[in-house]
Parts: sequence; C-alpha cells; structure tokens
Amino acid sequence: MPVEVIDLRVAEDWRDVVHRAVQSLAEGKLVVIPTETVYGLAASALDEAAVDRLLRVKGRRAGQPLALAIRSAEEAQDYAPDMSPLAQRLARRCWPGPITLVLDDSHPQSLVKRLPCSVQQAVSPSNAVGLRVPGHKLILDVMQMVVGPLVLSSANRSGQPDAVTGTEALESLGDDVHLILDDGRCRFAQPSSVVKIVGNRYQILRAGVVPEKTLQRLSSVMLLFVCTGNTCRSPLAEVLCCDMLARQLGCHVDELEDHGVIVMSAGVAAMMGGAASPEAIQAAAELGLDLTNHQTQPISEQLVRHADLIYTMTRSHREMIVTQWPEAAQRTHLLAPDESDICDPIGGPLERYRYCARQIQETLAHRLKELELPTRT
Repeated sequence: MPVEVIDLRVAEDWRDVVHRAVQSLAEGKLVVIPTETVYGLAASALDEAAVDRLLRVKGRRAGQPLALAIRSAEEAQDYAPDMSPLAQRLARRCWPGPITLVLDDSHPQSLVKRLPCSVQQAVSPSNAVGLRVPGHKLILDVMQMVVGPLVLSSANRSGQPDAVTGTEALESLGDDVHLILDDGRCRFAQPSSVVKIVGNRYQILRAGVVPEKTLQRLSSVMLLFVCTGNTCRSPLAEVLCCDMLARQLGCHVDELEDHGVIVMSAGVAAMMGGAASPEAIQAAAELGLDLTNHQTQPISEQLVRHADLIYTMTRSHREMIVTQWPEAAQRTHLLAPDESDICDPIGGPLERYRYCARQIQETLAHRLKELELPTRT
C-alpha cells in the first residue's frame, strides 16, 4: 500500500493529524514524524512486531540500541529510577530538546523491564537506555495520546544521510512506512547530542546539536538565592557563596563555571535591572566583595527549572515558590539549616546589614558542605 504523506504546513485540522498518527502507531504501523533535529521513524514500544519491522526497514546492525521517546523529564525516572542528580539536572534543563540521555536502567522497577522482551533487547541490550523528549509540538501531542513510549530512530536506511525534510524521508524509506508527516526542513537539521550519564559523570557519545561548551554549562550545579526585592539579602548570599566556593575550589570567582558551579540570585517581588541597596554594597565591600554591578531580577519559571538548589531567606519566600512551582518543592529550602528566617535589613542602619551578612555567611558554611559538584570526562 502506498505511503500516505500529510503536509502539516497546509493541514486544516491539527487534531485530526495527531489522531491519525496515534491510530497508525496503535495499529502497529511505522510513522515518520518530524522532530527539531532530523525526521524520526517511530513505532510503538509496546508492539514487538512494529519494532521488529522498524529494525528491518532501517537495516540496523545488531547491538545498536534504539532510543525511546518519552513525554517529559519527570517520566524519565520511571525508566531509570536510579537517575543521578546530574542526570536529573540535564533532563530538567534540556527537555524537550535535542539531547538523548543514555541512562542505567538496571533497576528492577524500571519500566523498560515491562516492555516486550525483543523490544527490551532493541532499546537496552546492556542495561542502558537512551531517552529523549523531542522538541516538536506534533510528536509531543502524539505522545500525550499513545500508550507507552515510542521507539524512535532516524528516518533513513542505515548508512544513508539523515533525513531533514519529509521529502528526503520519503526518498529513503518509500512504501516501507505507512505515514509520513511532513513539516518541511527540521529546525536544527542535525542529529541530537547523545550523552551517557554514569553517576556524577557524563560522556559525549555523539556530538550533535548541543556543543560541548553548552553542555558544560547545562551540567553545572546552579544555586539560586531568593529574597523579596533582590537588593540586599539574596545578592549578599550570591557574592558570599561565590567567594566561599572559589576559596574551597582554589580558583578565581570568574572560574567557578569552569568548575561546574553557577550562582545566581532573584527576588519574588523584584524588578528587572535595579541596583543593590547602598548599605548592602557597603556591607559586602567590608568583606572584600563587590556588589556595585549587581542587577536585580524577578524569579522566573526558567530560573526555577534550571536551579538545582533554591535557597530562600524566609519561610514565606519558600511558600511563594512552591505554590507557583510545586515541582520545585524538593529543591527549595530555607537557607538557614534550622529553618529560621534570615533577618531583613531593609530600611535599617548599616549595622543591621553587617549582621545579615554574618548570618548568611554562617548558614552558607553549613550548606556548602552538602554540595556535590559534577565531574566531566
């Protein structure tokens, strides 16, 4: 039966396209679907015959594992329950997006163990599974409606160039697939970066869309300090933390990112681009630290998503964050280990700012002992 091609750019009903793709996958058929990297060849991971057909169409050699496309970063832990903090960090920051994470799936509760035996062998021949949340609306919409994950490979015969247009996918695979969803040229037009995570280390298995320098930044531990206006307490915490970490790591403050640490601050009621208070600048200067170039910023969804640890000055700050972003609850803590509030010096004399700085310094000494930094290979 000839392959059906649907041009998404002129399709009148997006929902109908999604339903047709879902129905085809549920019936065990192969679907070519666009992603932000290259076109993908998809099959239901719950259907042994469909995955076997995908392997035959690809002409893929034995021992070359296929990736699983999943719905979200949160879902990744169902397939790799022992995800390290580094793996969670990259999943949270990079997905949906052009990175495939190769993770250990040997845990007995891994959902990989519930896939058909031949599918397990195809995606995890050696207790490691490649997971990805593609950054294209169509495949994300499809996966919201299919049961289970999708097995996803590039839409080309093994050894041929990757297909970056629907036309190229059609020329490569022809009538061996049931449906091709054509959305023109892929945004990046190159494969995803494949990154293997083992504990607190990562290894780039395949260079792709994301360059190594960007991956280094994405893998860095990010600490976010939060107060109200981002003019005194959280900026003091930011510069004090940078200074203490630099001393601990034996580097300059400007080199912290090269050592895998990013430190930022924000306020739950801050404006963008304001300055630190004069008293906070003075209190910092007396400690040999510079706040003159600080610019205030409000807390945002992106900051919360990227932060590994969010330290708030008061309980009310934490409650505001957790109320708006419940998924960040386990990463959000009061700065003081005894859960007391850091005093608010705003409007007070310089001595109150000095006391606040000392209080922050003492609490940071405890918090930084808990910090685990990534190792790069």
